[in-house]
Amino acid sequence: MPTPLRQSSLFKIESKYDRLALLLTAAVILAAAIILYLQGRVWWCTEGDSAPWSWNIWSPHNSQHLIDPYSFTHVLHGILEFWLIGLFLGRLPLAWRLLIALSIESTWEILENSTYVIQRYRDATISLNYFGDSIINSISDIVCCGLGFVLGWKLRFWRSLALFVITEVTLIVWIHDSFLINILMLIWPVDSIRHWQMGR
Repeated sequence: MPTPLRQSSLFKIESKYDRLALLLTAAVILAAAIILYLQGRVWWCTEGDSAPWSWNIWSPHNSQHLIDPYSFTHVLHGILEFWLIGLFLGRLPLAWRLLIALSIESTWEILENSTYVIQRYRDATISLNYFGDSIINSISDIVCCGLGFVLGWKLRFWRSLALFVITEVTLIVWIHDSFLINILMLIWPVDSIRHWQMGR
């Protein structure tokens, strides 16, 4: 009787193709770091604070340290990407879906730190003092996306949806911003939302 094929998992690599996918994922993240460096991004916060986190979104430390409130929005990126990639490419092994997700996230980090998008953030959102991410912050955002992808896989749809909603609500209460609000304000700014975000 033939041995049934085991389902590939993220932490138990079943084939050389899974190993290749993870090696390519690491290469994509490394390439993103190099491109960000060539774009002129700094490695770490220029303000001289060595703390791994910064929780004040209005300070110049925001998006310059390892973790900040927006790190949680990148976890939500990963959950959403797990859903969407699974919807269209559900038969693809998990390691390859992760590669696609982190390639998308790495591309976004590069675009987000382009002159055009930085200026768009400054013009259309509450990120008036945003001048781009540090390289460490961008790499952390990519890793947070990977964490979200894993959570989406582990929790399945309904529990990961509950986590998505809870995180959105927490961010709205905490910093008057969230993943979905950030997308809305970047694409279609609403003055009333911006005034509320700035406490006016």
